[in-house]
Amino acid sequence: MTLEISGLKVSIGGKEILRGVDLGLAAGRVHGLAGESGSGKTMTGLAVLGLLPHGARASGTVRLGERDLLALPAKELNRVRGGEVAMVFQDPATSLHPMLTIGRQLTEHMRHHLRLGRTEAKERAVELLGKVRIPGPAQAYGRFPHQFSGGMRQRIAIAIALACSPKVLIADEPTTALDVTVQAGVLRLLRGLCDELGLAVLLVTHDLGVMSAVADEVSVMKDGLVVESGPRGRVLREPAHAYTRSLLGSLPGAGTAEPGGPGDPGGPGAGPAPEGER
Repeated sequence: MTLEISGLKVSIGGKEILRGVDLGLAAGRVHGLAGESGSGKTMTGLAVLGLLPHGARASGTVRLGERDLLALPAKELNRVRGGEVAMVFQDPATSLHPMLTIGRQLTEHMRHHLRLGRTEAKERAVELLGKVRIPGPAQAYGRFPHQFSGGMRQRIAIAIALACSPKVLIADEPTTALDVTVQAGVLRLLRGLCDELGLAVLLVTHDLGVMSAVADEVSVMKDGLVVESGPRGRVLREPAHAYTRSLLGSLPGAGTAEPGGPGDPGGPGAGPAPEGER
């Protein structure tokens, strides 16, 4: 496993938010983490990166290779965060700085973690913008977030997360704020990047339809615990837990053999951006 989470607990103000989460992420695989709001999905991702709210306490282990991220000193964890483990947040309108160019936001990480010079960092940034299917990447480098659509901003956020060639990518509800057609393009992109770069991806979502489109494995969370985990096909077609069955029952078209994802990304290739994103 590239990243292994064992017995992860998080408490805030004496209240236990995560109650012993176990997850394993493997290179070249998308692991979907599903559940309703408040189940602990996002908190799990934040705990991996040491980005918990003030006053929160975490215990258990989060192993990246031989290292336990929960036990690392702050300075070492800063080198891991953004370098080896990166995160794509739910709303690119708030995760991207409105006053900084796309190029500045892409190259800052690279110059800090990879120690690249200005020219080399810019070349890599333009290459990354092309990889995530931003039209005219050299021109996009000098533009600001508000000059792009929501789908293009999310693609830029993914490029920033990939800037330092991380081993693990945590995508927290990356398609929630997007319409169905644009969702399909972003999901297709994530699947293609996972295959091409050998990323271990944790895809956090409340939507099991999204899981059916891209995930290899699925875990379902409820009240701070993983209540069911397994290969996508088995979990979605033959759910063992009543909570998983209730989530599946709430999907449009419930009762089919396996729910369809938004717009059906249509396979693992990243492909060009859908017209609706341009």
